Amino acid sequence: MIYIFLFLLSFLLTYFIKNYAIKKSLIAHVNERSSHTTPTPHGGGIAVAFTWFLGLTYLFFSAEISSSLYYALMVGVIISVVSYFDDLFELSAKLRIFVQSFVAILGIYFIGGLDSIDFGIFSIENQIITNIFAFLLIVWFINLYNFLDGIDGYAGSEAIFLGLSGFLLFGGAQFLVLAVAVLGFLVWNWHRAKIFMGDVGSTLLGYTVAVFTLYYANENPLNLWVWIILFGVFWFDATYTLLMRYKNKEKLSHAHKKHGYQRLVQVGWSHDKVVKVSILINIGLFLLIYFIPNIFMALVISILSLYAMIQYINSKKAFL
Repeated sequence: MIYIFLFLLSFLLTYFIKNYAIKKSLIAHVNERSSHTTPTPHGGGIAVAFTWFLGLTYLFFSAEISSSLYYALMVGVIISVVSYFDDLFELSAKLRIFVQSFVAILGIYFIGGLDSIDFGIFSIENQIITNIFAFLLIVWFINLYNFLDGIDGYAGSEAIFLGLSGFLLFGGAQFLVLAVAVLGFLVWNWHRAKIFMGDVGSTLLGYTVAVFTLYYANENPLNLWVWIILFGVFWFDATYTLLMRYKNKEKLSHAHKKHGYQRLVQVGWSHDKVVKVSILINIGLFLLIYFIPNIFMALVISILSLYAMIQYINSKKAFL
């Protein structure tokens, strides 16, 4: 019953936020980074955030989530609030990275740090190294999720996939809460989008995925790679694009439309087609984890598959 309530809450909140944004002219205008062609209301991530935090709090008081995971996830309130103001006023890059660093440190504190990083043939247990890695992972996940939130239904469908996958692999009501909180928004965001998520939602989702990755890695070090595989479509595209832009000596702070999903749109793929293909790839990544007992073999296959997909995109539209 709680999941139906949370879905309806997210659905209705998104509807009211959409109407309010139109009334107050809170519109995402078309710019050099945009993949959309018409101005569209933004701020739908507020509905996701409110529903998510409400659902988490319900789980906490009903003893269905550990206190350490609850507090770590609730740190996301900070990134959501600051990102909301960033949506409105375009805060400076220095302030954004400061806030991201602050929430990363808080999140790591509540999780209890990252115990170890298992590479199969050896593991790193030095807490300085593991926690620097955890810090960088959180900050990168926050930013890359924001980068990949660019077409209708893309960021939302990824979050629902991760929520459902997390539930199937690890159990935990928090994953279902995440899925229904995003689903209520996604109804309004599917192609053609009537409202966008905005940074308030995308940065929160990136932070949330990072916390799940680190928390479950502490339960079993190999779970780190499980989450890396599950999140592969997003982190691989974002990381490949960043490295290629660095190689081309581009100014990394400049807006661009060079991510794989953006280039597919540029060669004529509809938003809907890109999202549906990404869902199929995600299902494939899940099946790798589910059916291949050796997680490192699954990781290698996933990376090779994602690289092949990027090369296919390059053949359609070269990375210039």
